[in-house]
Amino acid sequence: MTARQTRLAWLIAGLIVLALSATLVVNALRQNMVFFHTPTEIRSGSVPAGQYVRIGGLVAPKSVVRQSDGIAVHFDITDNGQSIPVVYRGILPDLFQESKGVVAQGQWDGKIFAASEVLAKHDENYMPPEAQEALNRNESAASSMSGGR
Repeated sequence: MTARQTRLAWLIAGLIVLALSATLVVNALRQNMVFFHTPTEIRSGSVPAGQYVRIGGLVAPKSVVRQSDGIAVHFDITDNGQSIPVVYRGILPDLFQESKGVVAQGQWDGKIFAASEVLAKHDENYMPPEAQEALNRNESAASSMSGGR
């Protein structure tokens, strides 16, 4: 093998190692991605049971029930179309309130969403775009069904 062929072989080997490394990194990142879903999407069956996801919307009014142990909390997340029951064990954020925006991470088992983390809306003007779109869509559908009242 000439010197030129040796350099070319090293260059090709380096490119193969680089491509393999990039593939492994992208695959690891893809497995750790958590997708955002609305209660309507989850109720429609687009999220398989046991998948780790984020669910967002509003805390349904009069749905927050704190257990006697002071740690477990049950509440519903709604997008003004559908509601999902949520159970969470831990300390809720200070901004967590009924009728306010919330995002919960956890697993949907087909009946209840077991949250491992709850994030409250941090600003009066902020709502994830997907959640805001779902709320607007369901709000306009509800008003058209009631005759615009």
